Amino acid sequence: MANFIENLPDGWTIYLWLIIGAMIIVAVMYWIRWGMKNEQFNEDIKYVMFDENDKDKMDPAEYAKSREVIKAQIESRNRHLAQEDAKRKNSA
Repeated sequence: MANFIENLPDGWTIYLWLIIGAMIIVAVMYWIRWGMKNEQFNEDIKYVMFDENDKDKMDPAEYAKSREVIKAQIESRNRHLAQEDAKRKNSA
């Protein structure tokens, strides 16, 4: 193996870097696609940490938004749990 590497012509390392770079780009595109399919890019997720005790500290519009986001998150969780149950039942 060492003899093979020594016999390669000058400039072969650029091709190695190009291949590694292409692999990194493909991996990043895959993970971005995965994140989009699994609702990972939601800016409203910050509202989930608020609860009923924070109502007096928040603007009414912000509080209403937090309630909507929490409701949407609960629906999303129930939808994903139902999908997991359906997959489990189909595989059994």
